[in-house]
Amino acid sequence: MSRVERWERRSEVPLILLALAFLVAYAWPVLDPGLDADVATVLGVVSYAVWVAFAIDLGVRLVLADDARAYALRHWYDVALVALPLLRPLRLLRLLTLVRMLDRSAASSLAGRVLVYVSGASALAVGLGALAALDAERYAAGANLTSYGDSLWWAATTVTTVGYGDHYPVTTEGRFVAVALMLVGIGLVGAVTASVATWILGHVAEDRVG
Repeated sequence: MSRVERWERRSEVPLILLALAFLVAYAWPVLDPGLDADVATVLGVVSYAVWVAFAIDLGVRLVLADDARAYALRHWYDVALVALPLLRPLRLLRLLTLVRMLDRSAASSLAGRVLVYVSGASALAVGLGALAALDAERYAAGANLTSYGDSLWWAATTVTTVGYGDHYPVTTEGRFVAVALMLVGIGLVGAVTASVATWILGHVAEDRVG
């Protein structure tokens, strides 16, 4: 195991906890626009502190990597999340790491792993995507995602690749969120398809041996 891999393993849980702190600091003002100014200030400080921690983590990984340039190119999304304020809500996708941890501790059967992965990733993607979309869209001109309920419905139809078209983002930031949800949805469909195919092939092979 390389130095950067050891660091990533050690920092996995702390980064998840920081992402949870960012979730609270980010979601509270979005869901409660009339939040007290002092509380909003504290939450802003928490959000900034989490950004600093993510930036430090990225810097450490670049220093530990054998080839910092190649590592940055392979992990371009981490660089973008630190460097571009526009992508701030997408830091919440760090919570998808929770799904990997649950997947490692799930039942050893393929069905158990697929169920944990798909359920966890879908729930996180829909909930977090709805928050990010509402934050970006609520006060935009011509917006139709103006409540968390509408945003939740839109996120669910987007991540499942249904896309009814009754709700849609009109801002650049909202469209970035939409693209992220689409990619997550496509990835989940691919994961399920590959897992089912592997399960079928495994049973066919067992039948032939038997």
